[in-house]
Amino acid sequence: MKKLFLGIALGTLFLSCATDKDYLITIKTDHGDMKAILYDQTPKHKENFLKLAKEGFFDSTLFHRVIKDFMIQGGDPNSKNSAPGSPLGNGGPGYTVPAEFNKELFHEKGALSAARQGDRTNPKKESSGSQFYIVQGKKWTEKELLTDENKLNAAVQQLVGRSDQDSIRQLLMNIYQTEGPQAYGKKIIEMKDYVAKVMQVNVDKTTTPERLKTYTAVGGAPHLDDQYTVFGKVIEGLEVIDKIADQPTNRRDRPEENIMMMVEVEELTKKKITKLYGYEYPEEKK
Repeated sequence: MKKLFLGIALGTLFLSCATDKDYLITIKTDHGDMKAILYDQTPKHKENFLKLAKEGFFDSTLFHRVIKDFMIQGGDPNSKNSAPGSPLGNGGPGYTVPAEFNKELFHEKGALSAARQGDRTNPKKESSGSQFYIVQGKKWTEKELLTDENKLNAAVQQLVGRSDQDSIRQLLMNIYQTEGPQAYGKKIIEMKDYVAKVMQVNVDKTTTPERLKTYTAVGGAPHLDDQYTVFGKVIEGLEVIDKIADQPTNRRDRPEENIMMMVEVEELTKKKITKLYGYEYPEEKK
């Protein structure tokens, strides 16, 4: 697919941080409506989404990929009038959008984020021109959020290979075989301090207080942070995400019954958006 990068004028009036107006996005589905705002901190993604939405690009497309406790994904133009069960996820408008990572924006429940191709074919982590996902995720413990899972898993693999750790190896094998991978992962987190001590390795990681508070209280998908561009947030209708995520899917994670969307854009003052939906805009930096 030929890549065409968007030329964005950061001074565009409707993206200006100085304006007192913003755009309210309404994503309509048979399971209810979601209201969302798009972040000024990601101007390329904001302008692109608004352009496509105003053109009706998203109308009659499907949420074609749904994974419970993770996310719901849509925006593939090939999903319009697609045959039931057909593979989707490769469509787009013919261009990508440069990544816009921001430490203040992360994958809390309701985050509106850009899908993309994997790192091997997309080392710059450029976003799909149209496909996006909305995070459902789950609630996390502080211990989980402050653990480097990759380092911990690597340390566990080394530990269970030791002859003096036969009982630990058998314990973990039994948990995995009888209770499944989630229980196995939970047990490994519980064993974090023991693994770190025996293997003499540091498996800690740091995170911001805001992320720690949000992921433990509201939930989300922290493993996606700083890897995929978060460019908006659902400010009303979080329960709709849960309803869609609960729908039966096939082995490709496509819902067995089509979940169609219609996307509307409405210009409102920021004060009205705050009054109607309780979303507080960040203070403008001087």
